[in-house]
Amino acid sequence: MSNELLEKAVAAGTNVTGSYASATGGTGVHTASENGNGGLLNPEQSARFLDYMFDATVIGKVARTVRMKADTTEIDRMSIGEKLVKLATEADNTGVNSPVTFSKISLTTKKLRMDWELSTESLEDNIEGADVEDHIARMMATQAGNDIEDLILNGDTSLTGDALYKSFDGAVKKAKTSGRVVDAAGAAVSRAVFNSALKALPRKYKQRRTDLRFLAGSNLIQDYLYSTSNSTNFANPQDIASGIIRGDVPVVGGPAGYVAPYAFGIPIVEVPLLNETQTGTYASPSGSHGDIHLTFPNNVVIGIKRDVTVYRFFWPRKDSIEYTMYTRVGVQIEQADAWVVVKNVKVAS
Repeated sequence: MSNELLEKAVAAGTNVTGSYASATGGTGVHTASENGNGGLLNPEQSARFLDYMFDATVIGKVARTVRMKADTTEIDRMSIGEKLVKLATEADNTGVNSPVTFSKISLTTKKLRMDWELSTESLEDNIEGADVEDHIARMMATQAGNDIEDLILNGDTSLTGDALYKSFDGAVKKAKTSGRVVDAAGAAVSRAVFNSALKALPRKYKQRRTDLRFLAGSNLIQDYLYSTSNSTNFANPQDIASGIIRGDVPVVGGPAGYVAPYAFGIPIVEVPLLNETQTGTYASPSGSHGDIHLTFPNNVVIGIKRDVTVYRFFWPRKDSIEYTMYTRVGVQIEQADAWVVVKNVKVAS
């Protein structure tokens, strides 16, 4: 249906549902009208809403996304051992074949909702005029992207507080439960912390070293940049060359998720929503702590059962417009042993 026909249908109060693909190649946004007083986000608004959501995320842009037809699905996983090649000798059959192991991981989604409301007076009286509705939709989409990524990372069903975090266990908890964990025991972020992560990673994954990424929160990255700038003077070509050889030349600037420094040639990606206010789990901890993660970005699998759906209603008695957004998401780690967490890294005060 063309934009012109959509606008005519909305003006006539027709029930219409549209699906539009994100410019980022992500999930479509459905927008719907369920009564004559409802309206439709036009195709441009729909596409922009999803783009705004993806623009607000770091992990969402690089993770592997699985489209699901049921609340829970099984993802096939295949693994092989090491040292499979043997010396071949004439007329020798050992009868031993190298095993290929097949397993499955379960991915379950939960339904999430976000609501917001605008009075017609706010639309009529603001200085932005007709643009205010799109401006507010952008703010809400950005917040929705942040909230969903926060859950994907930090979800924990054992928490007793925020109900959103209890929806499902996020990638961090799954990595700490099933991945490889190194305890920094309150040490500040340094080359030694990144070194310990690399040494804990099985060597079969180091063959793909160029695809690896360190993930860290904003404060830990800032601490690392500060310590690097203090210990290394990049004011002359010799020091810059030395830093390049070590793989530690910092590159400062860019939005969240922009690659900032390197450690041993591996980029460190800023993930602002990683929790850096944790209480240490070692003897006599003090202050705030965070984690340093080492993995392949597509090792995070995000399941989406329902496309992002936005409903728009006008309520005559309230003289307001109400928006409701729904989606169903979940998260899983494909290869747990390809994820290293260095926990209890002290955040400088």
